[in-house]
Amino acid sequence: MARPSMFQSATVTRIVKESVDARTFVLAPHDGPITYRAGQFCTFRVPVDGTALFRSYSMSSAPETDDELMTTVKRVPGGKVSNWMLDNLAEGDVIQMSGAAGRFCLRETEVPLLGFSGGSGITPIMSLTKCALATTARRVRLLCADRDADSMIFETTLAELARQYPGRLEVVRHLDADRGFLDAAAVRAFVADDAHADAYICGPEPFMEMVELAVPGPGLVYSERFGAPPPLPEGETPQQAAAANPPAAEQVSPAEAGTVTIKLNRRKNNVPRKDGETLLESARRAGLAPPFSCEQGNCATCIAKVTEGSATLRQNNALTDDELAEGYVLTCQAVPDTDSITVNYDE
Repeated sequence: MARPSMFQSATVTRIVKESVDARTFVLAPHDGPITYRAGQFCTFRVPVDGTALFRSYSMSSAPETDDELMTTVKRVPGGKVSNWMLDNLAEGDVIQMSGAAGRFCLRETEVPLLGFSGGSGITPIMSLTKCALATTARRVRLLCADRDADSMIFETTLAELARQYPGRLEVVRHLDADRGFLDAAAVRAFVADDAHADAYICGPEPFMEMVELAVPGPGLVYSERFGAPPPLPEGETPQQAAAANPPAAEQVSPAEAGTVTIKLNRRKNNVPRKDGETLLESARRAGLAPPFSCEQGNCATCIAKVTEGSATLRQNNALTDDELAEGYVLTCQAVPDTDSITVNYDE
């Protein structure tokens, strides 16, 4: 199964206000419907101050229940792409988006589903909830933590689903403004007799770590993480940062024997291999500006295909087994195993 790697255009057909600081963008891809599973995400490429930036957002729609493709985005402090989308996108505008990726999906089982969300982490949880209710007999219980009542996302949609599936969907809302931050005791109390349930967790990193440690088990736990890219120096663009340290042949040591060949934008560049360096770091050292976002193995923005040689992933929370078998890697996590390697961003 080859994974499409090129971005395509999509028209924003509708924008739905979900809360004071969150909007759902309904999208119509120009190349036809995107194949995806509930819980997956797409990566978006947007122009911010003349620079192309990449961010991944989960689908809030589910293919089993929705004819339209939807992603929900929340405003966050310093969120260049999120805030740009909320401030600039209007109905009828065109945006660039990738195919779907991610492994935050339902497994085939009939055990109950527990969803824990913090803020906009409800987005993939919503997709999973729709899918589970429509295609299985599973009970679904959600614990949603939000800043305050005005920040609650999908309040109306979840209420409608609870009416549609009486006895199968329970939604518990935790408002930080009223009760302080959610804690481990509240998580354990919520789990109660559902310790064997599958738990799905998405939200800010401290929230996720707390829930992961609090869930008593022995049920399976699935977490969805989207890290932020490392900050750049004030006024510096990603392209400038990538080109800041061009390769220097005189610095190559015997431990750095071999070559990393990078194919990007129909051009081929070679750089001496450095022991322990990821393919993304090698591409930057070659003076290139390849796509990337989280640099934590979560979002698949940096995906490319190894066509010669091999590499090991330090972390992988995005690619499927089929994609790995086809040779696709997350270049931010891929460290070459062979002296020489060729990686193709265009394939």
